[in-house]
Amino acid sequence: KYQLVIDTIELAGVGALLKLLEERRTRLAAEGLFAAERKKKPPFLPEVIGIVTSPSGAVIRDILHRLADRFPRRVLLWPVAVQGEGAAAQVAAAINGFNRLPTEGPVPRPQLIIVARGGGSLEDLMAFNEEIVVRAAAASTIPLISAVGHETDTTLIDHASDRRAPTPTAAAEMAVPVRLDLLSELGGRSARLSGSLARLFDQRRLHLAGLARGLPDPQDLIGIAAQRLDDRAERLRLGADRHLRAARQSFDLVAARLRPGVLAADLDRTRARLAEAEPRLYAAAARFIGRNYDAVDNFAGRLATHSERHESMLARGYVVVRNAAAKVVTEAAAINPGAPLDLEFYDGRVGVVAGVTPRRPRRPAVPSGQGSLF
Repeated sequence: KYQLVIDTIELAGVGALLKLLEERRTRLAAEGLFAAERKKKPPFLPEVIGIVTSPSGAVIRDILHRLADRFPRRVLLWPVAVQGEGAAAQVAAAINGFNRLPTEGPVPRPQLIIVARGGGSLEDLMAFNEEIVVRAAAASTIPLISAVGHETDTTLIDHASDRRAPTPTAAAEMAVPVRLDLLSELGGRSARLSGSLARLFDQRRLHLAGLARGLPDPQDLIGIAAQRLDDRAERLRLGADRHLRAARQSFDLVAARLRPGVLAADLDRTRARLAEAEPRLYAAAARFIGRNYDAVDNFAGRLATHSERHESMLARGYVVVRNAAAKVVTEAAAINPGAPLDLEFYDGRVGVVAGVTPRRPRRPAVPSGQGSLF
């Protein structure tokens, strides 16, 4: 008999690798690298597809063959080692390289990336479990499909990619639709659209026909309008005839009054009225002139009286003070120091300049009555 005393058990070989991968998966998932909201929807029909895989082997041939069968697209191959030392760094660099390509550069930027590898053991697929590859896949702004191993193989890049394909061939099928299926679908939709348009046109044609039946006959409308036009034309002709007749009658009346005999009679009557009005006109003019003469004599007398009074005031020593505008100044407050003044005396005028002599204050008015005793 044998007895084993076990203190600790540790995984070795494949078990150790699985434990390492589980710890790594848990840690990266906690960072949110595998979150569903980070997943991007691949384009329906990408113009350019970038493929990260080995340039030799069946994987690249299967993908190209499947794309050619379904819908040929332009393919950019970024060759990498898919196992062994340095494989993980090459795969991560390829993913980052495709993302760094400019949109309008000489090398077209792919709208979809496929990372592919054939089947193998856990150790063969370890490059796609490396953290550097997982982070590059999660950080890719281009939608990425992972197709590593067979359907039963699962790597950490599958959790970080936007879509997982069980095989490289399935990845090509996810990347593009079948061209013939699209043509068939387009043909069906075109037929349904044509049928719908035909039915719509028939319905509109019937509707228009119903509306047309409710409209009056154009010939009737034209006939009514033509009748109205004839009536208006007849009324216009009659109105024009009446207007011409009235104008002719007026012209005849004026012409009759302009005959020499009629004009001579009018002139004789006008001369007679002027002869009768001439004495009255002369008498009225004489009366008007007489009234104006009396008014002028009256004004001249008043003006002479005013002039004699003005001269008598100046002769007694009064002076008339005028400013620069020749207006009479009646108050000392209206004169500014240095202002030019004109003084009119009895025997002439003298120009002076106002000085700065202080003005005398006015005497206060003496109140009437006794006033206060205290």
